[in-house]
Amino acid sequence: MRKLITFYKSLPKKHQSILAAVTLLVVVVLLLPTDDAAASRDYDDSKSNQRIDLQLDLSSDSAQRQPNTLTPVRANISASKATSEVQAPTQTETKITETSYTVESGDSLGKLFSRAGLSPRDTYDVTQLAKAKKSLIKIMPGEHILIRTNENGQFAGLTYDISKTKYLVVNKDDKGLSESVFERPVEMVEQFAGATITSNFWNAGITAGLTPAQIMNLAEIFGWNVDFALDIRKGDHFSVLYEKKYIDGEAVGNGNIIAARFSNQGESFDAIRYSDGQYYNSEGRAMKGAFLRSPVDFTRVSSNFNPRRLHPVTGNVRPHNGVDYVAPVGTPIKAAGNGRVVASTYNNLNGNYVFIKHSDTYTTKYLHLSKRRVKKGDYVKQGQIIGNLGATGRVTGAHLHYEFIVNGVHRNPRTVKLPKSEPIKASEREKFLALAKPTIARLEQQQQLRMASSQ
Repeated sequence: MRKLITFYKSLPKKHQSILAAVTLLVVVVLLLPTDDAAASRDYDDSKSNQRIDLQLDLSSDSAQRQPNTLTPVRANISASKATSEVQAPTQTETKITETSYTVESGDSLGKLFSRAGLSPRDTYDVTQLAKAKKSLIKIMPGEHILIRTNENGQFAGLTYDISKTKYLVVNKDDKGLSESVFERPVEMVEQFAGATITSNFWNAGITAGLTPAQIMNLAEIFGWNVDFALDIRKGDHFSVLYEKKYIDGEAVGNGNIIAARFSNQGESFDAIRYSDGQYYNSEGRAMKGAFLRSPVDFTRVSSNFNPRRLHPVTGNVRPHNGVDYVAPVGTPIKAAGNGRVVASTYNNLNGNYVFIKHSDTYTTKYLHLSKRRVKKGDYVKQGQIIGNLGATGRVTGAHLHYEFIVNGVHRNPRTVKLPKSEPIKASEREKFLALAKPTIARLEQQQQLRMASSQ
């Protein structure tokens, strides 16, 4: 620096002035703002918090061309923020444990909850739910309840099978308890059963694999055409198509009888179920008649209709104007048809008895009941239980004496011609016949296969 000053002072005055002027000009030029600097001063500070996206070429050639720019620094800052957003800690899901508890004798929901380590408060809260209260108040030994708890052992929910097809779900979350009832999808599969009667209809039904409920249902379907106490003969046979319910491939019960055929003493009767839930014969006439052939199921007959029968007690000739059905005391007695009860009382001869007037033409009488379940003036429907079989009045043993009166004249209930059943609605007849024909064809095919396999 001294050499420069000494050199400067050694110059002539004129040269010193020129050098000073040039130096001043260079300084002024260096201090003037460039366009980029002006743009920087004009930048709006109010937008300083906005994120600026930079288009970067991070290839090796570009990096070599721009080694000293600010771009890589800004790019690093932006990348750091993005990584933070991706790697931000998230809420971990609560671990739920589900344990199956078997209901034991004397158990209640409270006891099961206690075994699960839950509090009486949990039991109380669950039983305040309408569906849960209705279902869980009657849990039975052998049933199972799945109880869910969180990682802290607190109640999280439960699942309970109400039936084979329905189940209850209770859940607990931050909003409290909720409940729902769900139905498992049920698959209906058509099944066939058939048998020839060798002793009685009941035993034949059991041999065919039918349940007691199905046997009773079959008797009800044909009960207007066949008296199962009087008309059944060895060699009679029946065939049935019915629904079997499956859930996840497991049989869980039976559905409706789809179609059936009953052959009695050489005469066959067909019945097909329609969408209205009623059964009709292959011609579309209702199986349900105005009167049942018998007011009591599966009994034996001790005395038939006989106008010149000797009375078993007095020994005198006295008409037996009805049919005596023998069955255990207490067996339900059904009204043979719709009508009004015109008598329901007791006397020494008839014991407890009920008379029903069905119209100006028809009246039925039921004698020797152990108990009457209707009173005079009641309107009863066909099949309604009106009393129980007994041994009241002048009798030698427990039985039902049943009479059928037409226009004031006693007629044999077994052979009297009953009013014809009603046909299906005209608007439904074509649709029904289109259903009935292939259904009966399937029934006959299965019956033939059964007969072929038994030979």
